Amino acid sequence: MERLQKVIAHAGVTSRRKAEEFIKEGRVQVNGKVVKELGTKVSPQNDTIEVDGVPVDKEQPVYFLLYKPRQVISAVSDDKQRKVVTDFFEDVAERIFPIGRLDYDTSGLILLTNDGEFANKMMHPASKIQKTYIAKVEGKPDKQLLKKLEKGIEIDGRKTAPAKVKINSANRKTNSSIVEIMIHEGRNQQVRKMFEHIGHPVIKLKREKYAFLTLENLHPGESRPLKPIEIKKLKDAAVT
Repeated sequence: MERLQKVIAHAGVTSRRKAEEFIKEGRVQVNGKVVKELGTKVSPQNDTIEVDGVPVDKEQPVYFLLYKPRQVISAVSDDKQRKVVTDFFEDVAERIFPIGRLDYDTSGLILLTNDGEFANKMMHPASKIQKTYIAKVEGKPDKQLLKKLEKGIEIDGRKTAPAKVKINSANRKTNSSIVEIMIHEGRNQQVRKMFEHIGHPVIKLKREKYAFLTLENLHPGESRPLKPIEIKKLKDAAVT
């Protein structure tokens, strides 16, 4: 017997955290009855589990790396009918979902899977998975401002974790700079808010690395499956 939210996550429906929300909202049925109690134990083999009336089936875990273009939503659906990351995987039968998110106007590396446990590990704050972004910003931040970002600044009432920041280049004609920043947090629009805070708003933003993974040989909209060794390395790097 396993916890209901764990079974739903393992089936690739969504992450465990979202599965808990679904249960509380009355969207989950076990053997035809709505279950709202977290921690309910079920048998994946013997019990019929449904989410929004759709039966939950065990799927083999799959893992993908996508080069997300700009103006794409990091979700499995959108009520405004905008393009979402799963639209690039029409030939994938498994019910995959993005791990974390990249903003609508941010491009770059994002992972998708149907493995809820894996997704939770990657997003857990204690895992401190490093993400590297390349930002084109207005003006050229001076060393003191970069040090503020590195030490952590307060945005949305909370201080950011220490970051690694360096200027790759500056263009006087366009009054802009290319800045590389490495963080392990995944707060909403965090990088944009950090540069806004120091007076150098982001013009363009791209996530270039996720841990050791890169966008090598991929163009926007292209993807590839993760290799078994890459999956193992990510699991080893994450909190258990």
